[in-house]
Amino acid sequence: MESVVRPPSNIGSGPSGQHTKERCGDFQMPLHYPRYTLAEYQTMPEWKLDCLLKEYGLPITGDVEQKRNFAMGAFLWLH
Repeated sequence: MESVVRPPSNIGSGPSGQHTKERCGDFQMPLHYPRYTLAEYQTMPEWKLDCLLKEYGLPITGDVEQKRNFAMGAFLWLH
């Protein structure tokens, strides 16, 4: 399989060479990985699940149990 490399682009660069928001889009990676326990996910209200999933750019569709299972699958690590 071949890799694809994009050529450097100056699109979205301001006069000082800094990139503008148009270049990078609206997504901004959160600084910290969520550290909730299994028990916390199991009792987390739907609005908090929605906020957490949205913060990481993940889908927030389905009922509360589907969101809860998705969040646990994405963020919990089995030891």
